[in-house]
Amino acid sequence: MRPLTEEDVRSSFVNASPDELRLVALPADFVLADWDHLDFLAWRDPRTRGRGYVVAEIDGEPTGVVLRAADGSSHARSAMCNLCHTMQPADQVSLFTARKAGAAGDHGDSVGTYICTDLSCHETVRLAAPLAPNEVRASVDRKIDGTRRRTEDFVGRVLEKAGVRR
Repeated sequence: MRPLTEEDVRSSFVNASPDELRLVALPADFVLADWDHLDFLAWRDPRTRGRGYVVAEIDGEPTGVVLRAADGSSHARSAMCNLCHTMQPADQVSLFTARKAGAAGDHGDSVGTYICTDLSCHETVRLAAPLAPNEVRASVDRKIDGTRRRTEDFVGRVLEKAGVRR
């Protein structure tokens, strides 16, 4: 991912109202981001419970979405994140929804998916268990590429039918 400034991040959000943009709190370690190793930027809002953010590159431009975590918890023992495809204890995966961009979002349309509760999918796939004797490095690279692609697809679903072009 190319390096972003705070202004780049704030101006990237496609499904946020001006009031929501004013409330966006960047992660505490934003200035330390290692952009060469980020496939997308994702974080939980440190000041607002239940809110998170994802910024991915769509058509070469940073595109951000505001996420809301569902209240409550699952009764399942484990769950899979739909972005990094990692099995986690159920309390470490949450349903996140994002209001769609444009008129669809103004009418209440949203999309949702299950994501690691701490939004650390880009780290999770890199911190996976050591390679098994029969596993090759390419399989880990595929996991990383798959996570990036699925994240971009999710952000793209927020843009669908919105007529939003970056």
